Amino acid sequence: LERPQVVSVAQQALNNTVFECRWVPRSARLLCLGSAARGTGLLQLLELRGGKLELLREIEKPKPLKCGTFGATSVQQRYLATGDFGGNLSIWNLEAPETPVYSVKGHKEIINSIDGVGGLGIGEGAPEIVTGSRDGTVKVWDPRQKDTPVANMEPVQGESKRDCWTVAFGNAYNQEERVVCAGYDNGDIKLFDLKSMSVRWETNIKNGVCCVEFDRKDVNMNKLVATSLEGKFHVFDMRTQHPTKGFASISEKAQKSTIWQVRHLPQNRDVFMTSGGAGSLHLWKYEYPAQRSKKDSEGVEMGVAGSVTLLQNVTLSTQPISSLDWSPDKKGLCVCSAFDQTVRVLIVTKLNKV
Repeated sequence: LERPQVVSVAQQALNNTVFECRWVPRSARLLCLGSAARGTGLLQLLELRGGKLELLREIEKPKPLKCGTFGATSVQQRYLATGDFGGNLSIWNLEAPETPVYSVKGHKEIINSIDGVGGLGIGEGAPEIVTGSRDGTVKVWDPRQKDTPVANMEPVQGESKRDCWTVAFGNAYNQEERVVCAGYDNGDIKLFDLKSMSVRWETNIKNGVCCVEFDRKDVNMNKLVATSLEGKFHVFDMRTQHPTKGFASISEKAQKSTIWQVRHLPQNRDVFMTSGGAGSLHLWKYEYPAQRSKKDSEGVEMGVAGSVTLLQNVTLSTQPISSLDWSPDKKGLCVCSAFDQTVRVLIVTKLNKV
């Protein structure tokens, strides 16, 4: 097997902290969201031109911007939804980013994570945004409805509130079905079924859950990767749910430090990249078992976990790589940002060979 190589094609030093970087769909542009030295928010638009990154514009916002998604917008509009340190959910038109086209005080505390579905032609059903916050709640928003979330998942009476670090949509393969997966600082993972408005499944991976992502949002739930504070990630096979054992999973110790993010390759759901606290990226491939399910001693179907192979790893920075995004349009093109205040554009080669 020819191993893929991770090649840096462009990088840009910025004089501020970047929390999230995102490709602008159908373009050579990318966005960096973060905070300026004086504690305000920054939205920076960069463009890849002939092997160089050029800063096109920089817009200051009152509060640091923690996270952003294009997932609930059309390709024509390409509106960006962001969550900030003040608990505000805002939607921006990048052609006129001075004032938001939609804004709501969504949470009492910082919005740590955001995801969108139903936009960009991905996933059936309404365009929706999910936000997870330090205030312990997970809320789903339909931008066409002002001010109130369409769903609000909060701790039940007497349950202590946990800091929600990550949220992700999945199972949006028809008009009715949709789930949200949320990960918390105490290792809890919860799967909320938005159709029945109930917790469909929960587990605990013993360490803070930094990131969760389904391999695809718009298919019958297939796989979910969850990354943790202490260098492990878990792959859950989401096809078969056992009534007591839940979903089959494997865990892999990728490195000694925190795995900040996981991102699946848009063009191949079995390849994913993890970004780490030691400034490294690891590229993985999931291999399915010969049979994905089997019957237990009572004759009930249960899932069988596969295995993962490390395809490549590379160290890019002395600081944690906090954000990572694959280009939806060009296979192997990705961008990452690290706490060394540098944004890097990378090409991963030979992905058609794995």
